[in-house]
Amino acid sequence: MIKIKPLTLLVGCSIAVNAMAAMNIQPDPENPTGYVISRADIQAAGDAQTSDPMYAIWSKALETRPNAVVEAIEPGAAANPENVKRVERVFPQSEWDFLTQMATHEYTYTRFLRAIGKFPAFCGEYTDGRNSDAICEKSIVTAFAHFSQETGGHIAKDNISDNPLALEEWQQALVHVREMGWSEGQEGYTTGCGQDDWQNRRWPCAAGQGYFGRGAKQLSYHFNYGAFSEVMYDGDATVLLNNPGLVADSWLNLASAIWFFLTPQAPKPAMLHVIDRTWTPSQREIDAGIGYGFGTTINVINGGIECGEQNKEKGQPVNRIRYWEGLSSHYQIPLEADEKNTCWQQTPYGSLNLNGATDVLYTNWDGNWKYYPDRPEGYSFECELVGFQTAYSALVPGDYEKCVTNFYGSHASWPEVRVVEQLDPVDPGTDPGGNGWDVNKVYNTGDQVTYSGATYQAKWWTQGDDPTNGGPWELVEGTPTEPVPEPTPDPTPTPDPEPTPDPTPTPTPDPNTFIQWEAGVTQVGNGDKVTNAGKCFVAKNSPGVWDTPTASNWFWDEISCQ
Repeated sequence: MIKIKPLTLLVGCSIAVNAMAAMNIQPDPENPTGYVISRADIQAAGDAQTSDPMYAIWSKALETRPNAVVEAIEPGAAANPENVKRVERVFPQSEWDFLTQMATHEYTYTRFLRAIGKFPAFCGEYTDGRNSDAICEKSIVTAFAHFSQETGGHIAKDNISDNPLALEEWQQALVHVREMGWSEGQEGYTTGCGQDDWQNRRWPCAAGQGYFGRGAKQLSYHFNYGAFSEVMYDGDATVLLNNPGLVADSWLNLASAIWFFLTPQAPKPAMLHVIDRTWTPSQREIDAGIGYGFGTTINVINGGIECGEQNKEKGQPVNRIRYWEGLSSHYQIPLEADEKNTCWQQTPYGSLNLNGATDVLYTNWDGNWKYYPDRPEGYSFECELVGFQTAYSALVPGDYEKCVTNFYGSHASWPEVRVVEQLDPVDPGTDPGGNGWDVNKVYNTGDQVTYSGATYQAKWWTQGDDPTNGGPWELVEGTPTEPVPEPTPDPTPTPDPEPTPDPTPTPTPDPNTFIQWEAGVTQVGNGDKVTNAGKCFVAKNSPGVWDTPTASNWFWDEISCQ
């Protein structure tokens, strides 16, 4: 079955000294607590992190044709796409019939061709010298080896009563289109449905539906039905969430398997790229015994249960290997010198720590939680690539922007961000003395202003902070002039007022209790009390020297100064 485990967020906090990309972040004029960023800045930030050519290759492998084109595919049709014609040449109807004599009627050669026609990369053309026909045949045979395990009959050749044609087990693929024991109309496999989490906001379960295994790869669980539906129906997850039976009763029963075959689940590669050697294993993967060959495709599918020394004699991997060896022998597919058909010598991907490896590429976005002193509230306003499942894929156009705007609410305590096509120009304005600084203008790191006869440079993002008070501003040139006081006219005598009681003085923080906060200098621990800008705070969650207290937040609680 195709299963993706629910997300576990690991959130760390550290200071990012250098911003990953230039960002013009402005207060949102439509939301007093939010910010706006231009779409161009968002696009540039995402592109900078996915500049490795492999991201373009992965995205290309997931390109699809319109369903109207796919549903016009018929065996032998002159208008069939080129990758379909290649399949008809290297794996004609006669070979399909040879391997599916025990298959259920929902699987047909026409549906097989349509499933492949949906994805141009499967059995596509290689223009760099690789043998396109050989890769196509090896891909199909690999898929059938896994079909034989996932949906096969598993009947011994000498069991004449149940196998009167004496078929080899590798000839018994696609016997089941639904998981055994389940039928349409049954509600099941609804684990996690209805929870208030990003998976349900992106892929909401439909009432009364069952998300049990269907199709050649036994697609299971609502988040897989939703993700597959987005690929098949132009981003619409609800089609298959509302009607999961289509994965059994239409050409989607084979398309779901082709989709899985082409989709990397970082850090695991796509099976196609193991077969055609587009993928290059990282050093940690090589050290873990993971390389080329059928064995790695087992690790991709179900490594946690079937790979590793402890699973060497287990039935599932033993069967898969037998089926692959029977099929590869029949179709005369050679075992290359650097290939292994087994995965017992491999560390399962789920147990392989690839964090920090510089030669491993990840394909999911999550919020970048590093601290940026030059940006509003210290937030990055960017996302970063991570090695676990999230709501946002680096291979899906538009998902980076959704991550930054927290579209599915998956980042707790993330700033409110709105993306606009173009930021409105900010009126630079002047201060009353005409010296250039504007209390309403946003300044970013490195911006310079003149004020009171001196030049100041912003050390981080700032708005409304008087340069003469320091803080985010650094004096770089000149000496600020003292303001000339206006002459005070002689007061007009007035009758003596009635005496009023002395006002209660504003409490002054006890210097023995409260520490005067100085940004970039003051170091505190949880429970320490500080004063800043006339207010008092108590520290929590280990604030850093740049976590200036201004209001109650993650690091501070505002308290009485008494």
